[in-house]
Amino acid sequence: MPVRPLSAERSFAAYGASHWIVLAVLAAGVVLLARFGGRYRGTPTAARAGRVFAVVLVAFHLPILVYDLSPARFDIQHSLPFQISDLVWMAAAWALWTHQQWAYGLTYYWGLTLAPQAMITPALQGPDALSIDFVSFWGQHLLVLWAAVYLTWWVGMRPTWRSFALAAVVTVAWGLAMLAFNAAAGTNYLFVSRKPDNPSLLDLMGGWPWYLGVELVVGLAAWALLTWPWTRSRALTA
Repeated sequence: MPVRPLSAERSFAAYGASHWIVLAVLAAGVVLLARFGGRYRGTPTAARAGRVFAVVLVAFHLPILVYDLSPARFDIQHSLPFQISDLVWMAAAWALWTHQQWAYGLTYYWGLTLAPQAMITPALQGPDALSIDFVSFWGQHLLVLWAAVYLTWWVGMRPTWRSFALAAVVTVAWGLAMLAFNAAAGTNYLFVSRKPDNPSLLDLMGGWPWYLGVELVVGLAAWALLTWPWTRSRALTA
């Protein structure tokens, strides 16, 4: 049997050991945040912790953004901060700091649907565990999803149908902008110009451009389901 050199780096494999570990960490964080949210909801502690969380988000993402845009690292295919995951951490940091509803809405819908989708079918290549790409990808999605849970269960913010409409308009507008940019630059931001190379849920939605329409309908339906319970509960207590 050949011996694997100790210096050789293993490549990331979906649903390998590192993937399951990250998913377990994600689930544990969500459970803990939801479990203790009621105890601190609306308190000064929740507000102060939210601002600390906002600083953590910026401190984690900003160096990675600068690194990706550096001459040694820059690749127009991947380095520009045009993915939804690039936008959502900025919205999440602003929502944690200011509690503004528009920023919370984007964090809630993007963080609770698009981030899990990316984690279930990760478009991640390269070395497994502790490489900068690995840490960047997983840290980005974990923190954003936890921020959405924190804002909902600790701060007590809630989605509204206006939040739903804003998130839908922003998402569609950004998708159209990326279609134009991709056509001009030969890129594939948001995977709106072609499907990702790795297996994903888009593989179940037909070819281009039909999968874009199916994705939009499915996404809006999921967002509506994430909105309805909160708006219904408010209507019942009004």
